[in-house]
Amino acid sequence: MSTSTAYVQREREGNQVLLKDNVQLPNREAHQSLVKVQYVAQNPTDVQTLDSNAFGDGTVLGCDFVGTVEETGKDSKNLSKRDVIAGLIWGGEIKGLGAYGTHTFADDRISFKVPRGVKLEDAATVPLACCTSWLALFSKDCLAIPKKEAKTSILIWGGSSSVGSYAIQIASLYGFNIITTCSPRNFDLVKKLGATHVFDYNDSGVVDKIKQVAPDLGYTFDTIGSKDSSTQASHAITSKGGVLCTVRPGKANTENVAKHVKITDVLVWTAFLKDHQYKEFHWPASVEDHELSAELFEKLPSWLEQGKIKPNNVKLFDSLDSIHEGFDMHRQGKISSFKIVYKV
Repeated sequence: MSTSTAYVQREREGNQVLLKDNVQLPNREAHQSLVKVQYVAQNPTDVQTLDSNAFGDGTVLGCDFVGTVEETGKDSKNLSKRDVIAGLIWGGEIKGLGAYGTHTFADDRISFKVPRGVKLEDAATVPLACCTSWLALFSKDCLAIPKKEAKTSILIWGGSSSVGSYAIQIASLYGFNIITTCSPRNFDLVKKLGATHVFDYNDSGVVDKIKQVAPDLGYTFDTIGSKDSSTQASHAITSKGGVLCTVRPGKANTENVAKHVKITDVLVWTAFLKDHQYKEFHWPASVEDHELSAELFEKLPSWLEQGKIKPNNVKLFDSLDSIHEGFDMHRQGKISSFKIVYKV
């Protein structure tokens, strides 16, 4: 059985903290490979999971990683020993298993080989946010937009966020008419990614302006997931009806969404072909979402190599020992239009 030197959640004087420790990894499934981690990207869910004590003592967090395959799973078909890959893991769901450590597991189909010319630290920003966006747009349980319907209008609320920036790029690849919101300092960024119309989310007239450029808007993806963002985004949808997908699992913060709008949510972990349980929420295994996600991970190397998908901007820390500083930056709202990545 393998071990990892990781940052592990412990309780100290009533607070949840991360301390470096050696942990034993659980038994690997046949489709999982052992990976020596080289880079790990920080996501908001990491900080939220720690601060809410979602999984308790002994948890290893971290979801996005790049590393080298050391041992392949016996049923592995896509990964080989010494491959340098980017992968996704739900840090915290299984005790001892996460990306904030020296070793983790890669799902054979929910990972991809990092193509030449793509920096490893950049590739670490891709799996979670890109797969979240992909599922939000195309899963039958989310927006379920037909891929062949070019010029479909979609509102991506929070276009400069990590998830938002990938959602814009994916929507652009499929020829959608993309309306997005962000702060004015990020207007140029989201336009370069493929947004057609960009508005300031703090503008009191933002909903009316969106309606002017997309009067028949039927799809909205809220990448922020606050009460204000979901409410405003929903009111931009045509009175004929439409769908809003929020990044908040359990459809949190959607109490004030317009009544004529169907509410859905996206949980990136449906990419894995297994049941998931978190507090009172239960997500059964979804063959459709697993196959859909595997399709994305197959496409990503060529899309990245060709520049069709550009990774997030990166703020790189040269050690996981900086994890406390990175988490505090999130808590203080100091992360905007970039993603923190740690070298392991």
